[in-house]
Amino acid sequence: MKPLYVHAVGVCLPGLPDWISAGPVLAGTQAYLSAEILAPASNLLPPNERRRAPLAVRLAFRAAEDAVNGFGLKAEDWASVFATNGADTPIIHRISLALAEEARVISPTDFHNCVHNAAAGYWSIAVASRRPSTSLSAWDASFAAGLLEAAALAHGDGEKVLLVAYDISPPAPLYATCPIAQPAGVALALSAGSAGAIARLTLSFSTAAETSCSDAVLEVLRAANPATRALPLLQALAATQAAEVYLPLVSGSLGVAITPV
Repeated sequence: MKPLYVHAVGVCLPGLPDWISAGPVLAGTQAYLSAEILAPASNLLPPNERRRAPLAVRLAFRAAEDAVNGFGLKAEDWASVFATNGADTPIIHRISLALAEEARVISPTDFHNCVHNAAAGYWSIAVASRRPSTSLSAWDASFAAGLLEAAALAHGDGEKVLLVAYDISPPAPLYATCPIAQPAGVALALSAGSAGAIARLTLSFSTAAETSCSDAVLEVLRAANPATRALPLLQALAATQAAEVYLPLVSGSLGVAITPV
């Protein structure tokens, strides 16, 4: 495939609220200490939307804003891809419980937020974006699927693309079939052009096993969320080292060769 260039990175992870704090940990120069994730409502949103924004949306925003603000990008110029396995599963659960009751009383706010592309809609409102936006889901392969979609938008349509991968923990009984143990959000700003880029990505399809983290504590985090399947890629970016990692796809894996520029 044609190369894809990384212009910015953002994260919102347990104990790693932004890329500045995550960089040394992922580069291996600082130990990882998990902590409760912080995802307050974004000031980018108008007051009404800010009050209604649930955790999944706030998490996606924190990662996206970290990439945009940390690297000085104009968010409205970037198309977006929002990749999430289940979006807001607690809301889906509450609505399902309400529908099982005789009265079937559903919260208007829950109904407003239950759609899979809620985060994408909030983002478009917040940054006044008129660029294309895609929302997709591919189970544990959601990040890799989002990366492929971003590549298609960059090379097929000439877009600069902000990829945001995020998921939160579902409640029981959904957790039994979708055990996302930690909330997490990751963002990459990607394009087909190398100007201003920090790294080049070359994608390929493979049958290789997905890459794990050598650090046992980070490996637990990697396996805890579809978004954090990106950790081996983020480690290479943080260390500014050439590397090749494999991300899970629904079938096989996605090879990603990372080269600093």
